[in-house]
Amino acid sequence: MTFVIRDRVLVTSTTTGTGTFTLGAAVAGYQDFSSIGDGNTTYYTITNGTDWEVGIGTYATSGTTLARTQVLSSSNSNALVNWSAGTKNVFVPQPAINTQGTAPTGDDSSIGTNQVAFNNFQKNLQASVNGGVAFNNNGVAGIVSTYSLVYTIAAAYSGGVLAPNGDIHFIPAQANRGQKVSSTGVVSTYSLVYTAGFYNGGVLAPNGDIHFVPQSAPRGQKLNSSGIVSTYSLVYTSSSAYSGGILAPNGDIHFIPRGANRGQKISTAGVVSTYSLVYTTTSAYVGGVLAPNGDIYFVPTSAAVGQKISAAGVVSTYSLIYTASTAYFGGVLAPNGDIHFIPYDAVIGQKVSAAGVVSTYSLVYTAGTYNGGVLAPNGDIHFVPYAAPIGQKVSAAGVVSTYSLVYTTGAAYIGGVLAPDGSIYFVPSNAVRGQTISTCPAIPFGLDTCLSSYLNKF
Repeated sequence: MTFVIRDRVLVTSTTTGTGTFTLGAAVAGYQDFSSIGDGNTTYYTITNGTDWEVGIGTYATSGTTLARTQVLSSSNSNALVNWSAGTKNVFVPQPAINTQGTAPTGDDSSIGTNQVAFNNFQKNLQASVNGGVAFNNNGVAGIVSTYSLVYTIAAAYSGGVLAPNGDIHFIPAQANRGQKVSSTGVVSTYSLVYTAGFYNGGVLAPNGDIHFVPQSAPRGQKLNSSGIVSTYSLVYTSSSAYSGGILAPNGDIHFIPRGANRGQKISTAGVVSTYSLVYTTTSAYVGGVLAPNGDIYFVPTSAAVGQKISAAGVVSTYSLIYTASTAYFGGVLAPNGDIHFIPYDAVIGQKVSAAGVVSTYSLVYTAGTYNGGVLAPNGDIHFVPYAAPIGQKVSAAGVVSTYSLVYTTGAAYIGGVLAPDGSIYFVPSNAVRGQTISTCPAIPFGLDTCLSSYLNKF
């Protein structure tokens, strides 16, 4: 089964009821659904001029039918329409769900960038987990491989961001040059403006700028969609100030406080400001996650309590079950709305549900450490190996498992990025080779990708 979209597909049908449609002939000047291919899925719209239904359908050559697999929206409160007698038009559209919201951050700690985008991403992802067809992930996956880097140095990069053009940018920690991997796998470097202090994590802004999160850097630094690097003034700077960032529903980028005694953010207009925190301590939090309700959760490292900031800007704390020195580094939002903290020195997993309930779960491997995580299209959360010699992941059903890596070393990778082809790229820190894990089958001719059509819109 492959998800296929074709231009100028329009036929008529006289099918009634809520079941599979039998398709008629193509309207003059259009092609019929045979171009979709037997057994493949596509978007469909059905309308009789009054009622309408938009969804994902499965085409079958036998009988020339279209099964209404998943309804996205309709005139019947977004449920299946019970069609009455008469002629209907059936065609392949571009649903509104593919054009709403801004591009996801791909910054190894957040899935969405505003509430509409977040909700649409979650809808497609959950459909995949529940056996839907929003994702093409029905082949062999799980292949780990390595690739050559242009530039390596100790503690070179810390986190990565997927740019709108498909390039993956590594965020410079102690590197004196930027490094990226193109959508075709070409690794290259580029000049930075500021290199004396370092950054930890990055965030993609709605306008396409990639902001480096200042940890010890006294200046902000960003890379625009044209590849121009520039710096800007910060309000608050300190050693080990921030680590990781999140794009809030209103477009503000929040830097996650590590040792900072105040929060700091930059607006879509480029205005930098600070705000009060409830709890501060050394090495408090590393990385953050945007929850479905718009709250930004700071991921606890050595903090004794959890801390979050609401979409309205209210900062609050909540109780944790497990705390330890350097317990977790980074977090990932699961398809069901749970926020998973990625274990660093923690010996158990910990998560926060969409309802705010904190719970723990067993890990398979705890001797080595992980730093950051990535959500795969099939719903698995992959922990990024820092000093761990094996990979570890937790499935959408909550099953924890391990897998072999090709390359391991001390402090190897920090953070990861999901590429458009479904590969997860681990971002090199001390590693002298890049490493990826495939999460989707090889797709011939490059006509499709593993990710949802929403993600692929950029």
